[in-house]
Amino acid sequence: MPVFHVPLIAIIDDDEAVRLATESLVRSLGLGATVFESAEAFLGSAEREETVCVITDVQMPGMSGIDLQARLRTEGDMLPLIFITAFPEDRIRTQARAAGAVGFLAKPFAGEDMIRCIDDALQATGHARP
Repeated sequence: MPVFHVPLIAIIDDDEAVRLATESLVRSLGLGATVFESAEAFLGSAEREETVCVITDVQMPGMSGIDLQARLRTEGDMLPLIFITAFPEDRIRTQARAAGAVGFLAKPFAGEDMIRCIDDALQATGHARP
């Protein structure tokens, strides 16, 4: 009998309410979700190797979402990232997209918009929702 692997999405946001709401949305799609309050916590986690997509806030204490993206790219990691932010700036959006972001959503965002970004990220990595 084949083992079914559920794609794992990492959610990084310093706002607990946003982390929990996004985690609930991701799990409702039948996907795995793991949450982190900082980019540094994600980078040091065992789940990093299993993660197929990252949903991250742009502005956080310590390492920002943009800094996380730059670090991953420097390490040769092309993991798809979806950015969420309360302060959407065209300059940051352009920078994130140029480095391969699959989504850039302003808070509060519609669930349908996040689902579309997740589906795009999964497709880019050869995964699909169960």
